[in-house]
Amino acid sequence: MQKLSDYVQVAEAAEMLGVSQNTLRTWAADGKISVHRNPANGYRLFRRSDLEDFLRKTAESAAKKK
Repeated sequence: MQKLSDYVQVAEAAEMLGVSQNTLRTWAADGKISVHRNPANGYRLFRRSDLEDFLRKTAESAAKKK
């Protein structure tokens, strides 16, 4: 079972990734990053582990291009 502490809201997730909140929302809508909804209020939630995986894959991709 996942704990709510395993998730962050848009503002914190965007800060972790170094992008704007709108960019993160767009990526989520495009399916580039996994997004979940809080069942109580419908807010977007991002799993910390998903964000870390996204950062790692992005870094690996950038390293391959060099």
